Amino acid sequence: MSSPALPELWLRGVAANPAAPSKVLMRLLAAPARATWTILCEERDLPPDVIDAVVAHPERTVRRSFARNRHIAPEQRGRLVNDPDALVRADLASGPRPRLGRAEALPDDVLETLLTVQDDNSQDQLLTADEIRSELAFSGQIPQSFSRRMIDHPNPELRAQAASFWLWLTPGQRAALLADPNPAVGVAARHHSRTLDPAAMEADLPERDCHHRSLLLVNYAVSRAVAEQCLADRRNLWSLAHNPHTPSDVVARLARDPDPHVRERVAARADLDPALLAELAQDPDSTVRTRALLQPLPRTWSQRGAIDQVIGHTAESIGPVGELLIETDTSWYETCAKSTNALLRRVAATCPRLPEELVHRLADDPDADVRHLLAYNHPLAPPAIILDAFISTPRQRPYLLTLPRFPRTGLHHLLDNDDSEVRALAAADTSLAQPPVRLLADSESRVRRAAAANPVLPLDLISSLLDDPEHAEGAAANPNLPGERLHELLDLSGLPRAPAR
Repeated sequence: MSSPALPELWLRGVAANPAAPSKVLMRLLAAPARATWTILCEERDLPPDVIDAVVAHPERTVRRSFARNRHIAPEQRGRLVNDPDALVRADLASGPRPRLGRAEALPDDVLETLLTVQDDNSQDQLLTADEIRSELAFSGQIPQSFSRRMIDHPNPELRAQAASFWLWLTPGQRAALLADPNPAVGVAARHHSRTLDPAAMEADLPERDCHHRSLLLVNYAVSRAVAEQCLADRRNLWSLAHNPHTPSDVVARLARDPDPHVRERVAARADLDPALLAELAQDPDSTVRTRALLQPLPRTWSQRGAIDQVIGHTAESIGPVGELLIETDTSWYETCAKSTNALLRRVAATCPRLPEELVHRLADDPDADVRHLLAYNHPLAPPAIILDAFISTPRQRPYLLTLPRFPRTGLHHLLDNDDSEVRALAAADTSLAQPPVRLLADSESRVRRAAAANPVLPLDLISSLLDDPEHAEGAAANPNLPGERLHELLDLSGLPRAPAR
């Protein structure tokens, strides 16, 4: 007699089976298989005809899962841009889940729709268009190239939104937005131009400590009165030391502040006077000295940003590094790759444009963080260092598993690894000389499931595992099972077949 748990295990396994035919997967879109919808629609790739069915599915749960699917091309996910349900559109805007590394950009027409659509007041929606736009802004799905094109885009709504990049625009771009023939663009430009007006910043600065106060003091033009008040109150000094617009004489006073964290921020600035840099290079605090000596002058603010993303973190905690709003020249990263300073080599390893010669050089770096950051960030990172990063940095495993160069074979040496996630990876290796039969008795369910799903197992053994609750899900996911056998499992689970046409 079969266990009552088997039908659900079969359904879950079939939903994950990479060889399941479209007709099998279509059956899982029926309401009785609801428990499989996350696996089916969010956690795997799908054939084109199944994608068509998912996009048109009446249940928003199906469409929401698909909108979050990182295995699906952005062009396919983008088909949901005009979905009638705001939660579906919000999931599309928010991007694939989990958020791992750099998100793939949505197509331009999808981005334009999400960024310019207005609320339909004739319908009740749980989220507004502005809230959905906010999700998109933080999703990483808007590439720098699109943001740059927004500045002179034919659509005035996008030009108006481009004014929010005011700090990073050139003087010519700012002037063009201020003189834009569309009144709404001019209004937006004048509003954002306040970020470089010290008097406006002073008027807008909240007195209480809050995120908005910190944002202004870190980025916006600083008035003399604000700077003097901060110095007198010994308040927000780190922010002033970080801000590119802080007056030079205030920067000089901050360079001699008793707080080494403030002096370190000054030592990282791109506009330092050489004499002040030399003084900080002799600072009694080693952190200040290190930052002062890390980079000679001249420097750029984007270089400071690239270093800031890495400094003070191990590769385990930083993971894949995101894009900077203003990217640093590749030539600077190339120089960093050849540095004797491990920190600068770590910075170099975050650049996905580094030439292949330097990729191989960093792949052999004695510093583990250099190798791991290279594995996270460069498309040509050798499989061996990606595998080493997987073993050494567990928090980054979900991301590493998405990389095209991640090694799936040649893992026999990991079958007895102490880490169950690593054993499970090895148990799924289709190049094993012998089927991973002994791992079917592993103490960890993930290892047993991976072993049962390995197509190197004999078909008769796979069939017998289908009747064992400890192995049924993995066995049902085994690509060796023929399509008709998968249909039979769905039949036994009580899932109806589509009527014959």
